[in-house]
Amino acid sequence: MNLFHTLFRPKAALAFAVFFGMQLSFYSNGNAASIDIDNVRTSLMLKNEPAGAMTPTAAKAAVAKAPKQLVIAGRIAGSQGMDPFVKGKASFAMLQLPDDHGSQPGHNADDCPFCKKRLANAPMVAVQFVGADNKELPIDARDLFGVKDGEEVVIRGVASFNAKLALPIIQLQADGIYIRK
Repeated sequence: MNLFHTLFRPKAALAFAVFFGMQLSFYSNGNAASIDIDNVRTSLMLKNEPAGAMTPTAAKAAVAKAPKQLVIAGRIAGSQGMDPFVKGKASFAMLQLPDDHGSQPGHNADDCPFCKKRLANAPMVAVQFVGADNKELPIDARDLFGVKDGEEVVIRGVASFNAKLALPIIQLQADGIYIRK
């Protein structure tokens, strides 16, 4: 789906604006060339999947009153065809994984009416990896971690939720990533 079609879907356009607006609020003037990418990658990549991973829906309830250190499992994906990655930034959007029936061979969560309904009400997670200076790392998450759209990940970090936003989006300042195989 091209950007024209995405932008003319009201909900997708709003999600796009909110997600990228949040990205701009964490804008970093850093230069990717000045970052030791191997060192950063080593410090953020988790060797083992952290215990206690929550769904985005459960995480939203857990941080409704105040930010909290959490582990959230999900799938790198954008809402309604939106690109989940922010070019040149260590950021991406993450959506809730389908439940257990989604593990059946040939199951496609995007075509399943049960998954669609449940996932439509789940919050999006805006994941951002920051450096020691608390500024977003200025290197594309695809280059930093080797991740791609649709990949299942478990992210550790400080999550917050602002109920006043038009769409349910959890902001996750991440300090670790585990990529499920």
